[in-house]
Amino acid sequence: MATRKTLHILIPIAICLLVAFLAAIATQTSVNTWYVTLEKPFFTPPSWLFAPVWIVLYVLMGIAAGLVWDRGFYHKWVKTALYHFGFQLILNASWSIFFFGGRLILPALLIIVTLFIVLLFTYKWFKVVNPVAAYLLIPYIIWVGFATALNFEIWRLN
Repeated sequence: MATRKTLHILIPIAICLLVAFLAAIATQTSVNTWYVTLEKPFFTPPSWLFAPVWIVLYVLMGIAAGLVWDRGFYHKWVKTALYHFGFQLILNASWSIFFFGGRLILPALLIIVTLFIVLLFTYKWFKVVNPVAAYLLIPYIIWVGFATALNFEIWRLN
């Protein structure tokens, strides 16, 4: 049924965008003050790039989660995949709270390393349930890997 599938995709997109909104609130507390004073590596992207990239990634994450959910939450593998997804989403929001909200670079680094690891497990379980959903996570995995390197270098330089 197309309506059920649509809801199964729209609800996770809404949840992901809510997490994005909460992360943006934490980010706004210091992105234009504290963050600009930090020493950053040469590969730091321009600040204007982060918001559009994250919006696209959150939408892709929501679509991916919706495709997995649509396979039936009664299924053990679907539950496992979505539990991993939920955990990585919590870590994702936690990173913004620690890095920007708390200005805690090292704890944020530990969170993003954990996020990356949980995200790889999420990818694995999504691939078991729905390979297309897993492939939709690839840009997110790449971006989190890049963000991990960026976080590490900011910690190292500061």
